[in-house]
Amino acid sequence: MLTLQSSNRIKMPVGFWEGIRQLGIVPHDVVRKARLPLTIMNESVVSTIQYLAIWQAYSDLIDDTAKGMIKLATSFDSNHYPPTVLVAYHARDYRDALKRMARYKQLCPPESLRITEEGEDCTIDLEWSYPGQSGPPILVGITLAFLLELGRRGTGQPITAKLVEFTHAMGDVQTLEDYFGCCIQIGAKRNRLTLHRGDLDRHFTSYNLELLEILTPLLDQSLNEHQHNRSFTEMVKWMMKRSLAGGRPDIQTIASELGMSDRTLQRRLTNECTSFKHLLAQVRQDQARAYLADPSLDMKDIAFLIGYEDQNSFYRAFHLWEGDTPSNWRAKHIETN
Repeated sequence: MLTLQSSNRIKMPVGFWEGIRQLGIVPHDVVRKARLPLTIMNESVVSTIQYLAIWQAYSDLIDDTAKGMIKLATSFDSNHYPPTVLVAYHARDYRDALKRMARYKQLCPPESLRITEEGEDCTIDLEWSYPGQSGPPILVGITLAFLLELGRRGTGQPITAKLVEFTHAMGDVQTLEDYFGCCIQIGAKRNRLTLHRGDLDRHFTSYNLELLEILTPLLDQSLNEHQHNRSFTEMVKWMMKRSLAGGRPDIQTIASELGMSDRTLQRRLTNECTSFKHLLAQVRQDQARAYLADPSLDMKDIAFLIGYEDQNSFYRAFHLWEGDTPSNWRAKHIETN
């Protein structure tokens, strides 16, 4: 639940400090735990590092991550929603709401959302903008819980998830299962919320066309300005990173997200003296280096995270990039550092 930011700055959610106070947590204790100046509570905008430190401190002070994240995810009053969330809350239906959340999350690093509809399922993957890094588990949990909360509030129906996957422990699993209404998988390869696809057609009783007609153009303008601040090549690489884990981003998918044909996308890249194939190799190489620097990740996981179905394909590609095996590169890197 972030709001607009630029560069390395993030706007704190309106009512955050009051919200944790109502949950019995003293804001001053959170700030001290995060080792930040007390004046940070008067700042509406903080750095990414400060933002993550605040969430981690809140997590350290609560009795159970699961209970703390659900209480906070469900306690935000819709009157305090920022514009990026208001356009989702007042969307036509659940599908429209989720698409708006994913679209305008581009304005709000450090996390992004990737939505996939297939068969009877709708999966929403939460990914981090920085290679090899992830936010505090409680922030992951609150983000996924709020996506379900959004559907419940908008439709007025007790929507349940089909499956929720977390990479890290999230506290009491039974508490999570009671809230999400489904099985919770801990230690997964991704942070993912899987919904029943049929629920996406549910109409939102909070639908407000007049408000959407006011807010959507303003947010689209902000998004366009945000994207134009980066070169087209950088933007395509960023989108590739978002959709890399567990699959190979294809040009049709990226072009669709950019609202253009694949031929136009390739032409734009050619104008910047590159190609889709070359950028994909670059992104994979960059991500491979970042993941190899993390000794907790094994080769199978790294191969998956950069979009290879098996380790052999990853080994061959890495040798072409670096002239060495991943294992040797990792050993040299760790020794150097």
